[in-house]
Amino acid sequence: MERESMEFDVVIVGAGPAGLATACRLLQISKDAGNPLNVCVVEKGAEVGAHIMSGAVFEPTVLEELFGDWKSLGAPLDTAVSSDEFLLLQSSGRAREMPQALIPKTMTNDGNYIISAGNLCRWLAQQAEALGAEIFPGFAASELLFNDDGSVKGILTGDMGVAKDGTPKDGYMPGMELLAKYTVFAEGCRGHLGKQLIQHFHLDNGKSPQHYALGFKEIWQIPAAQHQLGKVIHTAGWPLSQASGGGFLYHLPQNQVAVGLIVDLNYSNPHLSPFEEFQRYKTHPKIAAILQQGQRLSYGARAIAKGGLNSLPKMSFPGGLLIGCDAGTLNFAKIKGIHTAMKSGMLAAETLVEAMLAGVDAGKDLNCLQTRIEQSSLYDELHRARNFGPALHKFGTLLGGAFNFVEQNWFDGKFPLTLRDDKADFACLGKACDYPNISYPAPDGKLTFDRLSSIYLANIGHDEDQPCHLQLENASVPLAVNLPLYDEPAQRYCPAGVYEVTEDAGEKRFVINAQNCIHCKTCDIKDPSQNINWVVPEGGSGPNYSGM
Repeated sequence: MERESMEFDVVIVGAGPAGLATACRLLQISKDAGNPLNVCVVEKGAEVGAHIMSGAVFEPTVLEELFGDWKSLGAPLDTAVSSDEFLLLQSSGRAREMPQALIPKTMTNDGNYIISAGNLCRWLAQQAEALGAEIFPGFAASELLFNDDGSVKGILTGDMGVAKDGTPKDGYMPGMELLAKYTVFAEGCRGHLGKQLIQHFHLDNGKSPQHYALGFKEIWQIPAAQHQLGKVIHTAGWPLSQASGGGFLYHLPQNQVAVGLIVDLNYSNPHLSPFEEFQRYKTHPKIAAILQQGQRLSYGARAIAKGGLNSLPKMSFPGGLLIGCDAGTLNFAKIKGIHTAMKSGMLAAETLVEAMLAGVDAGKDLNCLQTRIEQSSLYDELHRARNFGPALHKFGTLLGGAFNFVEQNWFDGKFPLTLRDDKADFACLGKACDYPNISYPAPDGKLTFDRLSSIYLANIGHDEDQPCHLQLENASVPLAVNLPLYDEPAQRYCPAGVYEVTEDAGEKRFVINAQNCIHCKTCDIKDPSQNINWVVPEGGSGPNYSGM
């Protein structure tokens, strides 16, 4: 098919913190050099920020580097952290406050801010456009385009107006080729093009497999008497007896709180439901006392890349760069990834401008990015945090936490040993017959809720008459393999009720409710048969988060 094309110096895939920081830095440096670049950013969400979800406690150091005058520019950093509390929750309903002296120093938040990551991205987009970037929301990057020499030459945006059977509908609009000297991939965790690039160019050779967690978040309006502006609470322990992870509760402006649970996706019991664990979390007396008589305003869930330095792939390849959570730059020891994603984007921008001003041929592998990263504060930060996740995986929450306390507080992250976790998360899932069933209580409609009422608050928009973006490599696997061996865990690990096993006249069916999808990518990660491939739906589809 003959398609229209547009050419740019740099195309950036994804208008998250990494992609937008790249665009801003590219234009700052190139303008200062008297040679402003032509920069395009494509975003699959209906608007910038629509698909962005994070806790989020934000470390502003990198923003200070990017915009020293961020305060006067109106950056949405309004709530400074006023206090930190770390609780060990117990099944008895008790909670033990951990003394500050026993908490890894990476978990403290002096000088940080409680923010909406989506609002930060909306502000960054305004700065990027003011500098001259072109930003196209509602356009999904669906395919990679290659030059004859094998280098990446750009991306193809997805066709619009295609029916479920693949035929064009009224208003059909073919995708467009966006071509560039270099393409930067900043799709976020488990980006579908990033996944292809890592495989195609073998960028992860010699690295531990990437590790993931599933993060849940709700925003609640609570009574003023239960609110303490700027307070940050982190928790460990209950209800996660069969998985590692932890919870959080952040006090936002206007008597609102963000409450959430992070569940590591290396759990073994296929009967475990991360969504139900999150619902149980809110019933702990310490958490319930803050939420009671409140109103739930929003809900979301997103996979988190938490492998850190041990899992970080090579971030350059012929014709492009891989940055942010697409590569896995999150610092899990801090449970923070926004500032590290932005820093990776700024380093990418500096590498690109240097190469272009030096007349480096388009499409060359900019291996110098690796040197720039290794000499940066980003690498130092990730190196100090390299053992945090593996320690929790190998030793459990208590012993792993003790190891992390010693390494971070006594050795400043420089313990002369590197722990590795070389078993992929999906491979950790055991057979259903080897693990006990888990009985979860019915939702009460006050603190706990079902999936469908939850995803309603995610403002999902999918045209149901479009090709399914949750592709099965083999359509028989869910019922022939996953159901007898694992009781088809997609029914439980999906936080949006996308997957069901139904029965009609004695015949079982595997149903994919793709219209429910909130783009968390958990199915692509946790399916024990690695049979589900998440690809982008029509541009503008998916959740429309506000203030997340």
